[in-house]
Amino acid sequence: MTGVPITNTPQRATVDDARLVSSTLARAFGDDPMMRWFFPDGPSREAGLNRYFTTLFTRQYAHHGVCERTGAAAAFWVPPEGQAKAVPDAETVQELQDILGDRAPLFRDTVMAAAEHAPQEPHWYLAVIGADPAAQGQGHGAALLRSGLAQADAAGLPVYLESSKPSNVPVYEHFGFVVRGEMELPGGGPVLWAMRREPRTPDSA
Repeated sequence: MTGVPITNTPQRATVDDARLVSSTLARAFGDDPMMRWFFPDGPSREAGLNRYFTTLFTRQYAHHGVCERTGAAAAFWVPPEGQAKAVPDAETVQELQDILGDRAPLFRDTVMAAAEHAPQEPHWYLAVIGADPAAQGQGHGAALLRSGLAQADAAGLPVYLESSKPSNVPVYEHFGFVVRGEMELPGGGPVLWAMRREPRTPDSA
């Protein structure tokens, strides 16, 4: 008996999808250099990441971003009109501090350092994207990337992201992103690549 394929067709993610979205992203980011730095204890990392993504999704991106998922991946995008509102409020910051424990100051410094590289003009921001490693190679991440990029292209706007995983840089380059800067995170953290993609018209796609 063969397993039923997990759909890789993007659909809008709502707060009701929090459990699926958070567990998927926790598995996806288990080997991410920045997340391993924030959650250095291996045995508790997945549980910590699950709480981390649940907080970000339910308190922030689900309300002020464009969140999409497939059966094994999720992505959080923030269009220009949502960026001012997507800044965590005091209660969200407190939740994240509780989750991160003594790594919270590193998280705060990282957010501040990354913000210095963000474009000043209107743009779409790809805050989070990840696919369950068990579904690798099935097109889940690519489908979500194409969906968000199409929305940014329709608005005629560039897209910005940061990545701390070297193997992801050429993947993003395949989709038209260009490295605009490298930053070594405060406190001896990993390198973060700032990447930007210019909008494409149907003729240039």
